[in-house]
Amino acid sequence: MSESKADLILHPIRMRIIQSLIGGARRTTLQLSEIMPDIPQATMYRHLNKLLTAKIIEVVEEQKVRGTLMKVYILTENGGDIPIEDLNNMTSEEHMDLFMKFIASLIGDYGRYIQQEHYDLEQDGLSLRQLELNLSDKEYIELLHGMRAQMMQHIGNELNGERKRRNIVTISIPEPKRS
Repeated sequence: MSESKADLILHPIRMRIIQSLIGGARRTTLQLSEIMPDIPQATMYRHLNKLLTAKIIEVVEEQKVRGTLMKVYILTENGGDIPIEDLNNMTSEEHMDLFMKFIASLIGDYGRYIQQEHYDLEQDGLSLRQLELNLSDKEYIELLHGMRAQMMQHIGNELNGERKRRNIVTISIPEPKRS
């Protein structure tokens, strides 16, 4: 049985690869390995091949480096998106499974952070918050568009001595409808 696009995307390693290509970033396997040094090279190649086969990423350039062909990868248009039709056709159990995979990837990210020899939650800007807001549908859409616009201003920023990679996650869960 073939994996759904949601299953392909929500695998923790593949999700990290996709995140590193968001915003038009072009990266070689070497660059991806530098970003994710905890992933063995063979594992990286295996997941890149899965993403290529599924047309979630594509090769846009090939460079000869010391006799080796180095591929440059990008995220395809809508490559990181799960089609709404797929989501609409899932059962409650399948939705819970996808959510658990998503949360598991967050647990992995947090685990990698706290496994450092030294970390400072406040100085590093770690934030875990839950906030309930009472919003109309219109207010909610405006809030989401505003947050996305703010984040998109920074999506193409490259790492440098001043910038750190920060994983910003939004989860919006509406209150269940009352009968």
